[in-house]
Amino acid sequence: MKPCMTALRQVIQPLSLNFQGNMVDVPFFRRKDKVVFVMGATGTGKSRLAIDLATRFPAEIVNSDKIQVYKGLDIVTNKVTPEESLGVPHHLLGTVHDTYEDFTAEDFQREAIRAVESIVQRDRVPIIAGGSNSYIEALVNDCVDFRLRYNCCFLWVDVSRPVLHSFVSERVDKMVDMGLVDEVRRIFDPSSSDYSAGIRRAIGVPELDEFLRSEMRNYPAETTERLLETAIEKIKENTCLLACRQLQKIQRLYKQWKWNMHRVDATEVFLRRGEEADEAWDNSVAHPSALAVEKFLSYSDDHHLEGANILLPEISAVPPLPAAVAAISR
Repeated sequence: MKPCMTALRQVIQPLSLNFQGNMVDVPFFRRKDKVVFVMGATGTGKSRLAIDLATRFPAEIVNSDKIQVYKGLDIVTNKVTPEESLGVPHHLLGTVHDTYEDFTAEDFQREAIRAVESIVQRDRVPIIAGGSNSYIEALVNDCVDFRLRYNCCFLWVDVSRPVLHSFVSERVDKMVDMGLVDEVRRIFDPSSSDYSAGIRRAIGVPELDEFLRSEMRNYPAETTERLLETAIEKIKENTCLLACRQLQKIQRLYKQWKWNMHRVDATEVFLRRGEEADEAWDNSVAHPSALAVEKFLSYSDDHHLEGANILLPEISAVPPLPAAVAAISR
């Protein structure tokens, strides 16, 4: 395990601890600060819950989505709008300008810790929210400094897979109506078919390659229309596969962090519309999550909340994923 090192605040004389040959100075008897994580598959409402919590507690949000960290493609990456953010400060959201280079887990560790430190220094609660569980795992499991300094509470927003897949399909159609194709068209590079790095990995970009090339080559209208329909269906399919992959990884992490991971079932929200959906959100998601966070913030450092038992019972296993999922990286 490679320790993640940052400059620790020198509150009092530090105590040196040895982790696999690496000396880590930590303040002796310093009470740990607290960090809330909001996890879930794509489309489950992580951003909404994070913002909701940040309006109930003095908090700021740190994005942990490895595509949303990049500047641009706001529709494709489904970034929260200024209106949706309700004035809550967001960190690491659209801040990376080098869109052709990968923002690695090590990059996230470094920048997330900086953001968390600045939030804590202002006596506010950091809420780390996003769908890139590899980022969260790297920070929580692989960063010795982070573990020494912070206690963590994990909120997992879960939705029944059939219901989520139906919602994802509808959301892609809305994104297309909002201008997804035009957004991808503006960054399209006909000289390259490499979609393996940076923001070009975003679902919605490689799927439109063949359609955009057909436009440039002046293919017949019926051909380009068919290619566009195929591309949109592929975006939906790959987004659903991504959700399955994210769910599988969360279940693996659940086994490690079960003592303080709270699973919140938002399925009922997605089965309703309008005011009924908002009411279901408050009752099933926002309110119980706020209670869990309130308890987490009020308990002492060594108190385990038994998170799995606060909200919902045990979960069932997720069936093995199709091999095609391995090709999707986000």
